[in-house]
Amino acid sequence: MASTKRLGFVRDYVNRVARSSPARLALGVFALIIAVETLLLQLPAATATGKRAPFIDSLFQATSAVCVTGLTTTSIANDWSFFGQLILAFGMKIGGLGVMTMASILALAVSRHIGLTQRMLAAMETKSEDRLGAVGSLIRAVIVTSLSCEILIFAVLLPRFLTLHEHVATAVWHAFFTALSIFNNVGFVALPEGLEAHVGDWWLITPVIAGTFAGALGFPVMLDLRHHWRRPRDLTLHSKLTLTTYVAIFLAAALIIAASEWNNPDTFGPLALHEKIQTALLFGVNSRSSGLTTIDVSQMTRGSWFLLDILMFIGGGSASTAGGIKVTTVAVMTLAIIAEARGDQDIEAFGRRVPPSTLRLAVGVVGLGTLIVAFSVFFLLLVTPYTLDVISFEVISAFATTGLSVGITADLPLIGKYWLVALMFAGRTGTMTLAAALALRDRRRLIRMPEERPTIG
Repeated sequence: MASTKRLGFVRDYVNRVARSSPARLALGVFALIIAVETLLLQLPAATATGKRAPFIDSLFQATSAVCVTGLTTTSIANDWSFFGQLILAFGMKIGGLGVMTMASILALAVSRHIGLTQRMLAAMETKSEDRLGAVGSLIRAVIVTSLSCEILIFAVLLPRFLTLHEHVATAVWHAFFTALSIFNNVGFVALPEGLEAHVGDWWLITPVIAGTFAGALGFPVMLDLRHHWRRPRDLTLHSKLTLTTYVAIFLAAALIIAASEWNNPDTFGPLALHEKIQTALLFGVNSRSSGLTTIDVSQMTRGSWFLLDILMFIGGGSASTAGGIKVTTVAVMTLAIIAEARGDQDIEAFGRRVPPSTLRLAVGVVGLGTLIVAFSVFFLLLVTPYTLDVISFEVISAFATTGLSVGITADLPLIGKYWLVALMFAGRTGTMTLAAALALRDRRRLIRMPEERPTIG
């Protein structure tokens, strides 16, 4: 009886939070998953030595896995046991599904295509057969889509690991772990030699590029493509903006990185032509989300670092496993600049008009992201001995949940590691929940102030 009352209290509380603040519910769910993951990684059985890991390492790795970031203070392959790696794999999967599902649900709530919150609450209260309606279909579609992509990547990788003379069980585990890491854009590597030993291996790296690309597009785009791939004209404006912007940035990034690093003796210089092309294509996607790389990022030129900062900050598609401010945000801001330069009153693309509220939302997301990054860089410059370019790279990588690193993460002071933990959490949930919170706060005012334009520029 008591347990039934407690369950009823929890359900009522979740209902109230979902009704009043779905963004707060998203934050609470992610925080709870990270806490459970941290406690599991604190078990001695989770480490390769059989000793309890330092709490900060457990917390850092749990946050990095659930927030699908990829930054690490330890070696995934050497410091964690099979049990520990299994916990991290579970965190990656739950985190990836959680991001795609929660972001998609919040997007539906914001768009008001359906009374999502009310429908969820009604389903919980009435316990009808069609309990979640469109929400249930959405969640099932997210799970089926992600599992299908992961199984496909696994099926491609497994034969390759077997040809590397690995034991069958080891090959299966490496293929499974790598497939999760790729599609969920995490960037963890369970291979003892890392990915750097496989530069030029098209069989292994091509799934990394393709899987990262797919995972970073976002579930709404993938679902839209599945329904309208025969008639691209029928794609939504969101899908068209995401695809065109993502592909354009992907190609530009690959070309510029190749030009910047082509003769660098510590990166592209010693590679064969096909290896240079492969590595450039990999950087076209890994700098936006996954962080998986076949070269030492710390040896890249400062110009490449600066470009990677920009690419990481932009990130991937909305409601995807990628981080950053999202490519649609950049697309809307760019369209607004073009419209202003032309003197157009409306922001238009693909025969559609973008409402002013979307532009305000984009400005809010960019502004908040910039403030978080700027303050974090300032703080870490105060508490660490590293230079601005190094700190900026690490901060943006954490905020954008990319996982690329110049190699200072493990050497940061304790307060710096805790700060990156908070930054990964904020970067993973912040822009998503901020967008929902701002969009849902659509106040109707009967009285509006007189209009007056201040001078700009």
